[in-house]
Amino acid sequence: MGKQFSELKENHIEFIAQQKIFFVGTATDTSKVNISPKGLDSLRVINTNQVAWLNVTGSGNETAAHVQTHPRMTIMFAAFEGKPVILRLYGTATAIHHNDDTWQETYSLFTPQPGARQIFVLDIDMVQTSCGMSVPYFNYVGDRELLNDWAEKQGEQGIKEYWGNKNQQSLDGIPTRIAEKNL
Repeated sequence: MGKQFSELKENHIEFIAQQKIFFVGTATDTSKVNISPKGLDSLRVINTNQVAWLNVTGSGNETAAHVQTHPRMTIMFAAFEGKPVILRLYGTATAIHHNDDTWQETYSLFTPQPGARQIFVLDIDMVQTSCGMSVPYFNYVGDRELLNDWAEKQGEQGIKEYWGNKNQQSLDGIPTRIAEKNL
C-alpha cells in the first residue's frame, strides 16, 4: 500500500543512494509525456526537500523544453534487487545552465561528465513509496561508457554544435533555449 510523505526520510535517502538508475517524467499541458532513464551517478540529495540531477547530452532535450513552461517533474526509483520498493519524488523543477550564476557551485556536487548540459533541481512537495512486488529482479553489471566516450570524442566544440543541430526543440516543437542558455 502506498504511503505519502512531505519530505525525504533517512530510509528514502539511503534507498536513493543504492540505486543505479532512476526515471524522470515531465510534460507540458499539451506535449507528449516524456519519461527518461538516467544513470551515471548523476543524482544528489541536497536536503530532505530537494534533489539535483545532472543532465548530459542526448538525442533529445525534452525535459528542458517542458520545465520552461510547466516545471512539474516526477522522479521514480524502483528496486531491482532486495526488498520490493518504488519511490517517487513529485515537485517543481528548475533548470540550471552553464551561463547561470549557480552553475559552477551546483556542478561541483557531481563528478564532471563530458557533455553536461543542464542540472535540474527538484523542489519536492511529495514523496511516495509503494510496493514493487511485480518489478523483476535485475543484476547490476556496470555503467555503460558509450555516452561518455561519444561526448569525449566530440570535444567541447562538437558538443556545442550538436546542441545547436539536435537539441534546439522538443518532439512537439517547444524551444529548449539550450543555445542561449549554454553557449
